[in-house]
Amino acid sequence: MKILVTGGAGYIGSHTVIELVKAGHEAVILDNFSNSRPEVLKRLEKITGTAIRCYEADIRDREALEKVFSANSFDCCIHFAGLKAVGESVIKPWEYYDNNIGGTLVLLDVMRKHSCKNIIFSSSATVYGNPTTVPISEECPKGKCTNPYGQTKSMLEEILTDLHTADIKTNNPNCWNIVLLRYFNPIGAHKSGLIGEDPKGIPNNLMPYITQVAVGKLACLTVFGDDYDTPDGTGIRDYIHVVDLAKGHVKALSAIEKKCGVAVYNLGTGTGYSVLDIVHAFEKANSVTIPYKIGPRRPGDIAVCYSNPEKAARELGWVAENTIVDMCRDSWNWQKNNPDGF
Repeated sequence: MKILVTGGAGYIGSHTVIELVKAGHEAVILDNFSNSRPEVLKRLEKITGTAIRCYEADIRDREALEKVFSANSFDCCIHFAGLKAVGESVIKPWEYYDNNIGGTLVLLDVMRKHSCKNIIFSSSATVYGNPTTVPISEECPKGKCTNPYGQTKSMLEEILTDLHTADIKTNNPNCWNIVLLRYFNPIGAHKSGLIGEDPKGIPNNLMPYITQVAVGKLACLTVFGDDYDTPDGTGIRDYIHVVDLAKGHVKALSAIEKKCGVAVYNLGTGTGYSVLDIVHAFEKANSVTIPYKIGPRRPGDIAVCYSNPEKAARELGWVAENTIVDMCRDSWNWQKNNPDGF
């Protein structure tokens, strides 16, 4: 299949491009490099042995998207492009709604005009809000999202579902096929050490913060809250290796090929680790010390969130394979070999 990967130079997108190429697909990247770097393209070519075509454009730029779709015949779009920091979204809600929702609406309109109505959407476990049950299965009702980032993911899931419903009600022979992948917490890096998570500025996510402390870029890790109702007081999350997550997107193409309509899958390991669990696992795996201090809770965070991933295993044949030790080692391998990022 020929697949447009929006945000394909980013952290999850770049790892997914590798797995797509390995599986025999043709991946074409569209990225505005707002949270990634062009250097990624050279690294991808080195890893895959293939030059990956890339268009530098913003998904809100309708004219640019029209040119990309006019020049290519895509079978599917894997849509990663979007702003993604929970805390920042609380401070900058307009920017998140404009970019994530406004940009996706432009993308979807251009896709349907060019008869490309297959999409795998990068959603998030944040759509469950403060979940009613843990572990979280796909049957868990979506909750009130605790931050604008999560709201954009939840709203886009509804928009995509409505597009498919409209096709069914109007007997459209060319229906949308949509896979909603609800991620838990990706960490880790490609085992080559050539690509990994490379945030601009102070990291918003736990693992790049830990690795930057380990490499000396930052002096100390701030743990956001130690008064949650958890065994050690710190938040519990389901951490998944980014390569396993990337492979989940390749597996999801099988649902598209079967004309799935709308399909929803959790991508997680099914195991929850606290912030301090991750800190100590990283220290043990890599023989380094991570100094940390306790700070106030971060706006929009919840206490516990981890998955029941059985549906993806049953229907897609996808299971996360990497351990927490693998995640910690690969994250450190990336950072120590790229202390200043790309």
